[in-house]
Amino acid sequence: MKLVDEIRAQLGDQWIAEIYEKRVRSQRTRAYHLDISARENSPEILHTLLGIELKVANRRFACPDLATARYMRVFARLGCHSFAVPYDITKISVIADELETLWHQMLLFVDDQMKGRETSIKGRVRSSLVRKLRDEIDAIGAGDAMPAFDRPTRQSGR
Repeated sequence: MKLVDEIRAQLGDQWIAEIYEKRVRSQRTRAYHLDISARENSPEILHTLLGIELKVANRRFACPDLATARYMRVFARLGCHSFAVPYDITKISVIADELETLWHQMLLFVDDQMKGRETSIKGRVRSSLVRKLRDEIDAIGAGDAMPAFDRPTRQSGR
């Protein structure tokens, strides 16, 4: 869709897949897999007696903390099955903030670009953008299930 490519070009560096590649995949990560449908979803963060969970449709996924749940919610919205989660938990909150902000900016930008057009066209453009983002994130990949710990330690250096 030509309109999707134009919107992508206008967003430039403010593109979720680009931030994912530069800020997440460039560091030590672990892969995370969600068994969800490959479409735009409406995930919810639930605070239960057992901790924090991410609910996508009828499925629930346990999350270690709120920052991780917020981070995962961005990828669940896009319908990504596999994605990388930063191994350093101190970086997850900052990246989650940035990705959530980019998501909302993209939606506002699309609404602004689609003023005066039919609702069905807006829906098709939005679903095409989500599909393009999902495809780019899938192409970047989720990486290994666990990061490689190939740095020498004091004990191994003896």
